[in-house]
Amino acid sequence: MAYAISYHHLVKSEDIPKLDNAMKTRIRKAIETRLMVAPEEYGEPLRKTLKGYWKLRVGDYRVVFRVEGDEITVFGIRHTHDIYKVMTEGRVQR
Repeated sequence: MAYAISYHHLVKSEDIPKLDNAMKTRIRKAIETRLMVAPEEYGEPLRKTLKGYWKLRVGDYRVVFRVEGDEITVFGIRHTHDIYKVMTEGRVQR
């Protein structure tokens, strides 16, 4: 089953422009080959305040997403040191 991908508006305006071209390509490929195909198989569920969200590891970067039916919404693409702080500061929808 192929999943449809949508992005939180801040992913497009803040997260993606900060990535270098090589990392953009690597993350795009991971989303297309892993996340869109089997998100529960390749991703890991998050806990505590981010329960209900998942992460996909791509090198030192994390893609934080949520699966609802056959649609995946990406809420953040950031370096491991930044992603969880950004997510808990209000980007995720409760």
